[in-house]
Amino acid sequence: MSNLFFQVKNLVLVTVFSVSLLSGCTAEAARERKDGEKVNDKSEVPTVNNTKNESAKPTIKIEPNSPADSVRSFYGHLRERKFREAMFLTNLRPAIEGLTDAELKELQVDFEPLAAQVPTEIEINGEITTKEKATVTAKLPDNETDELKLQQISLRRENGVWIILTVDEKAESVVKKEGKNYFFALRVETHHKEAKAMLERVNKAQMVYAVKNGGLFTDVGALVEQGFLPKDVLTAETTGYNYQVQLSPDKKKYTAAATPAVYGKTGKLTYWFEASGDKTSSLKNKDTKGQAFKL
Repeated sequence: MSNLFFQVKNLVLVTVFSVSLLSGCTAEAARERKDGEKVNDKSEVPTVNNTKNESAKPTIKIEPNSPADSVRSFYGHLRERKFREAMFLTNLRPAIEGLTDAELKELQVDFEPLAAQVPTEIEINGEITTKEKATVTAKLPDNETDELKLQQISLRRENGVWIILTVDEKAESVVKKEGKNYFFALRVETHHKEAKAMLERVNKAQMVYAVKNGGLFTDVGALVEQGFLPKDVLTAETTGYNYQVQLSPDKKKYTAAATPAVYGKTGKLTYWFEASGDKTSSLKNKDTKGQAFKL
């Protein structure tokens, strides 16, 4: 499945909302430091993982319009699938505020996986503010294990509102430049990677199948039925690409191709390669303007 953030598949939605795991911090009461840093911290060293279904509540007092309040609101909006409201609380706002409702709906499939990962309640147990910057610690799902771990979220104050820094300065400059085209461009880039990866899986699956079947190849449907390929290869719903495999009459050769389902929106490049026995041509690509590759 494509994930526009943490990846986006891991989109646009893995990369965007991933946060750094803390190395650990000591529990301290809220206090004011001489350098103006305000600390509200009741976090603990993250040595124990919690299950996603564990009940969790904030362990610090969350003040209205504080960094912790922005974090809580962001994940609340995300869980409720209020994606526009959620993104407005991040430095991805320029990429979302210009989208029409119809365009936002197009991106729904990429955002949905994120909403499903958000726990019912977020345990927020640390907040440190220094002038216009802040750090909030909370227990959130780990990108790889999906288990709750203590993680760190960076924020900055803009026009009196604390926003979450989901991308770095370099990426943020791209977001501002691309505006509402950012997510669509990211989707295309991600789908390109996924199409290439899927064709590589097709090749490996065919080789395994051939070893077990006297050097003969088979169609995609058979590879899926036997568990060699995921069902994603049968439709363009998750990767944005349509996949084709054509066998030679003797089934000792085949050609595989991937074509964008909707040129310009789900992808721009067409990919293909040919295989015979243990020999496979290099994966090639070309902008065919969405025209299916002639196998």
